[in-house]
Amino acid sequence: MAGNTIKTVHDIFQSMEYGPAATPSYATAQAWLDHHSRSLGLFIDGKFVCPADRQRRPLTDSKGVEVCSTVCAVEDDISQCASSAVNGFKAWSVLSCYQRAKVLLRLVSALGQHGQCVSELCELCGASCSSSTLIRQLQYYSSWAQLRDTLITSWTPLGVVAVVVSDDCSLYSLMLKVLPALAMGNSVIIVPGLNTAPPALLLAQLFIGAGLPAGALNVLTGSDVSLCAKVAQNPSVSYVTYSGNKQDGVMLCKATAGMGVPLSVSPCIGATCPFIIFESADIDSAVDGVIETAFKKKREVHWVLCVQESIVDNVVTRLRLRMAGMKCVALHSDRDRVLVDAAIQEAQQQGAKLIQPCSVPPSGAQYPPTVLCGAAPPSPFVVCPAPGPLLPLMTFRTHTEGVTLGNHTPHGQAASIWTEDLTLALETARSLSVGSVWVNSHSVSDPCMPVSGHKDSGTCVDGGQEGLYQFLCLPSSSPPLPRSSPVSMDYSTFGTASCPAIIPDDSDPASAPKHYLQFVGGKACKSVSGCSLAVQSPGGSGVLAYCPDGGRKDVRNAVEAAIKVQPGWMKKSPSARAQSLYSLAKGLEAKRRDIAASINVQSGVSMDEAEKEVELSIARLSDWAAYCDKVQGGALPMPQSGSALSFPEALGVVGVVLPDNNPLLSMVTLLGAAIATGNAVVMVPCQKYPLPALAFIQVLQSSDLPAGLVNIITGGRDQMTVALANHSVIKAIWYWGSAEGCQYLQYTCTSPLKTLRLFCQKDDEGKDWTQSHPSFMEEMWRNAVQWKSVWIPTA
Repeated sequence: MAGNTIKTVHDIFQSMEYGPAATPSYATAQAWLDHHSRSLGLFIDGKFVCPADRQRRPLTDSKGVEVCSTVCAVEDDISQCASSAVNGFKAWSVLSCYQRAKVLLRLVSALGQHGQCVSELCELCGASCSSSTLIRQLQYYSSWAQLRDTLITSWTPLGVVAVVVSDDCSLYSLMLKVLPALAMGNSVIIVPGLNTAPPALLLAQLFIGAGLPAGALNVLTGSDVSLCAKVAQNPSVSYVTYSGNKQDGVMLCKATAGMGVPLSVSPCIGATCPFIIFESADIDSAVDGVIETAFKKKREVHWVLCVQESIVDNVVTRLRLRMAGMKCVALHSDRDRVLVDAAIQEAQQQGAKLIQPCSVPPSGAQYPPTVLCGAAPPSPFVVCPAPGPLLPLMTFRTHTEGVTLGNHTPHGQAASIWTEDLTLALETARSLSVGSVWVNSHSVSDPCMPVSGHKDSGTCVDGGQEGLYQFLCLPSSSPPLPRSSPVSMDYSTFGTASCPAIIPDDSDPASAPKHYLQFVGGKACKSVSGCSLAVQSPGGSGVLAYCPDGGRKDVRNAVEAAIKVQPGWMKKSPSARAQSLYSLAKGLEAKRRDIAASINVQSGVSMDEAEKEVELSIARLSDWAAYCDKVQGGALPMPQSGSALSFPEALGVVGVVLPDNNPLLSMVTLLGAAIATGNAVVMVPCQKYPLPALAFIQVLQSSDLPAGLVNIITGGRDQMTVALANHSVIKAIWYWGSAEGCQYLQYTCTSPLKTLRLFCQKDDEGKDWTQSHPSFMEEMWRNAVQWKSVWIPTA
């Protein structure tokens, strides 16, 4: 028929052109928004609250059309919300585990009825998350709500938990924190990003309809990080956890420093992740995976393609073939286009060759998918990629080089490995410093898989049983930081005040105080500065001894020694580490009289009490030796076809500023927890009672621990705290000290992120180090590890 433009199936397959895109109507979501007049309020005490005199924040879709607006909460709203959350916690926590699980399961039924509305609203707001994914999360955490008192004994809920996410965070990441907090019996205040605010408000409404007590879940919307800081400052909030981009996370850390509220950060947006293709891979499948994850999916991370040299030509050829006909990808803004253009120009100046399926538009917020061949690892467009469809491609020769290339990024969120050699896959997964490894796949997520960012990618664990413990506490644990307003302090001068110079009187060597040495790299030595500090007698009547006045250079030397030996120590079998700890306990027993005498002389306790502390310390080291091979992770119950594994790994180098209480017992408890799990330590004895730790050096010298695994440096507490905080290699700091020191660490340890365990000790308060309850050991052990999950699909 003349003028007929209808194409046959044969014509379509010949041209392989894109068909017309269907325009979704989002009818159900639009109806819900219209019901609220497209002006969404806060959700407090089980109902919507829409104050008339508040500023509003508009939310637009990808075409710039306004979808709705949200209220910007103020301090009065925060106070009302916190009061409601406290009442909600009382009502929610007194329910039995079965009753809490029943409420979560009711929400599964509610999502079955309203799942289309939730999915459409997520899509409309740019926070894509399917209702089936939410149902899987609810089913998983409802079972943990049922089993909390059976499988997680002695732990209790924290109270009111604030869950904060950035504007670009997904609803899945938000609910990965909200649901476990509720399942463990806490009440939750959600501070969503702009895109997740409407779906979060809808889910809060569904929760109340499912039987959640009023106040157990509240939603506060706002404009910036200052709202999050005000929520954290409320004394009713027991814990704050954040997920989103690194910049907002750092701002939140600095804004809440000194408030006394624990804060964990999961910067899941913007990390750089390696996509490694070995020569033993199915290249067609690997290239399909590259195209899907780098150019077609909504990207929360930046990918770097690492290809073995022997197959790079084959991979590039297939990439050209698969990219042919691809269209330009929309960018978020014109500013992103400027950053992409600058990255491309820089890459070409460094000799990179481009693979692009179409010509580059002269202007506008769009850009074609681009592979940058011949990229170098230190290039800025590799380390910090621009926010666009750019994929740097680097090559490696051997498997070891591939692992080194994968670990080059400062982030440690995830990696994708492609090989048909299972042994190589598992060895590579073990060697990569990332929290999630996907073998012959990518972007696999499930609530049973722990997500623990390594290096600069997080300070907590989300998902799995391991992710529940951040929302629980032990009644017998150390008292939390005191809630207060931040102290006005100059962070640049903290720890710079030097102790008054003391000239030792050595005229009579027989009566002169003893000069102790510190322990760095397996050797007893003086401090780099050559200066000493006077150790006062218990009554303060005179000088008891002199110890080195350590500083930044001593910490540098200790970390250099620790980082050399720690990877080998971590790779040792758990039984080998256990034997070394048993040997350390034997050495302490052989020196028990000398160590007890140092405790007696230094702290003024009786000899019987000193000997009892030594006896407890020997037993504690033996406990840690026995603990080495008892908790090693295992298989995960994934719903997909395949095998999922999770296992704990060492943090790396841990800095420890020791408490005043029980100077020997507290030291061996923390030392044992760190090295039993594969870490190396740099320990700073308490300034008040340093001699027991210095006497313990004799035990370390006679042990079979690798030189540099344990380092003991004496010095002023604040000065040593600054040195530990400013060293980029140290992954975690366990600190007992002043409120100012805690605030300094919270403000400073953000680039890179450090895992902090902070305790503001007072003269007569602190942890009971003599307790031997199993949950006490478990808490210490969990503080000393980070988790890794590995997903291996099957046909």
